Amino acid sequence: MSWNTPDDLKYAESDEWMRVEGDTVTIGITDYAQDQLSDVVYVELPSEGDILTKGDSFGTIESVKAASDLTAPVSGEVSAVNSGLEDLPETVNTAPYGDAWMIKIKITDASELDGFMEAAAYSKFCEERNN
Repeated sequence: MSWNTPDDLKYAESDEWMRVEGDTVTIGITDYAQDQLSDVVYVELPSEGDILTKGDSFGTIESVKAASDLTAPVSGEVSAVNSGLEDLPETVNTAPYGDAWMIKIKITDASELDGFMEAAAYSKFCEERNN
């Protein structure tokens, strides 16, 4: 099985992706994660202005199969929230890297971005977990 893993993103072992633009990081869940969850029926996200610490839960995603916490890969202030996912949570299944972005964080420590996987390493990581 092969999952879509765009080359311009960073990936966490907890299956979040990050798009870094200056001091802002856009975060969502990966194609692998949405595939494992199956049909997403509910997404709960934080509020703009919330302060997150790397490793904190920043919300919940529920599918017909399971509920999972969303984990903040970096620390900072939530600068934007994709409120459209409240009404259309299934977007996570159809556009995990596009319309289904979840939050944007203004990062407080850029060094926290070190150590995340590039696309090829994340693809290999997913293949190994799936065998």
